[in-house]
Amino acid sequence: MTELIVPRRFCGPPDSGNGGWTAGALACLEDADAPGHRSPSRPPIEVSLRKPPPLDTPLLVTAGPAGTTASYDGATVATAQRVERALVEVEPVDPHTAAAAEPAYPGHDFHPFPTCFSCGTARAEGDGLRIFPGPVREGPGGDLVAATWTPHESLREDWHAYVDEHPRASVAATWAALDCVGGWAGDLTERLMVLGRMTTRVDDLPVIGEPHVVVGEGRGHDGRKTHTASTLYDADGRVVGTAEHTWIAVDPAMFGGVAPTARG
Repeated sequence: MTELIVPRRFCGPPDSGNGGWTAGALACLEDADAPGHRSPSRPPIEVSLRKPPPLDTPLLVTAGPAGTTASYDGATVATAQRVERALVEVEPVDPHTAAAAEPAYPGHDFHPFPTCFSCGTARAEGDGLRIFPGPVREGPGGDLVAATWTPHESLREDWHAYVDEHPRASVAATWAALDCVGGWAGDLTERLMVLGRMTTRVDDLPVIGEPHVVVGEGRGHDGRKTHTASTLYDADGRVVGTAEHTWIAVDPAMFGGVAPTARG
């Protein structure tokens, strides 16, 4: 048994953890995702979020035959397990097109959680990721959106040796970068949603200070659920990581957010 703490910096909604960061932090504790250094591709890990992750609170982490579980006060907050399936990457978008899309980011006009670590407009440079994906074109299941992202020095972690001389962002920050871009590719502008499940394959870790492109794609709806995907590319167009998401429509009052229909 061990503990997992989601620091307040890594919030999504004001009083709970960013889904991507929390999922990535738990994935690091899954035995299947423990390479000796920062180079090997990590296997796909599926994380299901059962309750809003509390901030600055120790979560009890236990391992079992079905994977790894984080719990608080006897209730399951999230579970992580290795999955044996291929993830379908989102096609790349060139850096110029991604940068040109950012001014049209819907979150500039309305954001349900402006302090979100991943995509919040109220976060300062070097504090939040400030990934602001704008629409590039329509796809069969929803919009294709894209943004640029350069990992900040504050995301660097040195808990084990690097495989080369380049410092890299943490696994949790990499998951966070792949998180909200999916929501903005879905229907986040129409109804409030939170991350319910995220399955991620990390091929490498993003180099600190190096420009990247994050792309997201809508992949359909099923009642309260919205399905999306995202892929992170480095400056040479190589895949750093890819993810698939399931988002759940929720009551805004439960998460301290505002529904799009209530804005203005």
